[in-house]
Amino acid sequence: MDARKGLMEQTRRHAAIVSLLGIRHVVLAVNKIDLVGFSEARFREIEAAFTAFAAPLAFHSAVAIPLSARLGDNVAERSARTPWYAGPSLLGHLETVETDTEAAGAPLRFPVQWVNRPDGEFRGFAGTVASGRVAVGDRVVVAASGQTTEIARIVTFDGDLANAAAGRSVTLTLKDEVDVARGDVLADPRQRPTVTRRFAADLVWMDETVASNGKRFLLKIGTATVPAVLSRVVDILDIESLQRQPATRLALNAIGRVEIETTVPVTFDPYLENRSMGGFILIDGLTLRTVAAGLAIGSLDRATNVHHQPQDVTPAIREQAKGQRAMVVWLTGLPSSGKSTIANIVERKLVALGHQTMLLDGDNLRQGLNADLGFDATSRAENVRRVGEVAKLMADAGLITIVALVSPFQADRQRAASLLPDGRFLEIFIDTPLDICRLRDPKGLYRKAQTGRINDFTGFGQAYERPENPALTVKTAEMDAEAGAELIVQLVRARH
Repeated sequence: MDARKGLMEQTRRHAAIVSLLGIRHVVLAVNKIDLVGFSEARFREIEAAFTAFAAPLAFHSAVAIPLSARLGDNVAERSARTPWYAGPSLLGHLETVETDTEAAGAPLRFPVQWVNRPDGEFRGFAGTVASGRVAVGDRVVVAASGQTTEIARIVTFDGDLANAAAGRSVTLTLKDEVDVARGDVLADPRQRPTVTRRFAADLVWMDETVASNGKRFLLKIGTATVPAVLSRVVDILDIESLQRQPATRLALNAIGRVEIETTVPVTFDPYLENRSMGGFILIDGLTLRTVAAGLAIGSLDRATNVHHQPQDVTPAIREQAKGQRAMVVWLTGLPSSGKSTIANIVERKLVALGHQTMLLDGDNLRQGLNADLGFDATSRAENVRRVGEVAKLMADAGLITIVALVSPFQADRQRAASLLPDGRFLEIFIDTPLDICRLRDPKGLYRKAQTGRINDFTGFGQAYERPENPALTVKTAEMDAEAGAELIVQLVRARH
């Protein structure tokens, strides 16, 4: 800091960020001490102010050093112009600070950077050991899927290794054929990382746009990059008092506690337990700017330490018993676009053809399963999440599951699609112009939204994101519901 200006907001903010990062040894470099006449009184004033401010930040040591970077005073050697200062020079102190070795002592974490398949004989997984150690013969788990296997080889350009420690870049081969892709994490099965779609985090907001509930991003954590939504801003850190204040948005340079939800599960350790596995960034999906840096705190799932349990009767066996190919047919579109009407006809036609089906209609589900949810962006995301999970269960039971749901956001629909194997999720866009939807308005919802009796109504005050690449688009302005339903049935039969 500048000795002339003293303890300013920027220094307070940097100290708070350093504390969040888990750095426990800091140096208060009081620079330009020459411009205040090498004044001991000024130095002691700044030192006392910082010590009082930093008391709640849990630093193990905070050493204040008077410096003149321009003249070299107390940089490499003690200066004769500060005889009142008995402490070390800056470089002298830095050489004595203990370095952090936590990565080596933490459990094994190996984020997969690249699947290496140069030919049909070799299949390896390249990356850097983020923490812990790995050795040939060790048991490892693919964190997201729960599949376990054994390390067969540790391959490097200079030859195979018997083991590798944190910081080493290697290619691992596995004893068994298990599904592993970029972004997966191989871990110690006795000390597994967190795998979740919902987690709490501390966020440092670095963009001029404002972060608010429902804002969407790309989240990069380790080697994985996934769509995510800022589901809730919990509070903001007051830089003057270091107290947390309730908040709903984060402006430039704000530090806040937030809740984040991703479209697919992400793997991490709480940052304060394992820094190499707990840090992430948020990226604006349109501009690709990094807008925030975050530190994962922990899962928001109530059920923790829960792992997938294998079942003898698999979805494939249930399909075979029913004599059909299970899938989810997801109808999305504006309110009053005709989704429910068309979905009902589709189910009737499929049943007449001998198929076993289940129709999940958004209005019906909001009277039971989702009766506790509102219509703001966060509640809509949770609504789609629940319906997606139920649809997956129905598909796992061997049924052709038809969903009729506004589901206005692309990321939420992608998350639902990610629950099923490729080819088992058919996104159907019921494309009805907004003016036709408003004219139909069988429930009077558009009229209520226009008069202010309904807030957050899709098509009036809340955006609808059109599907980017639907399996089928039904243009209801060009055909009736019966014809639209027949197109969907033909598509389902073609995929059967």
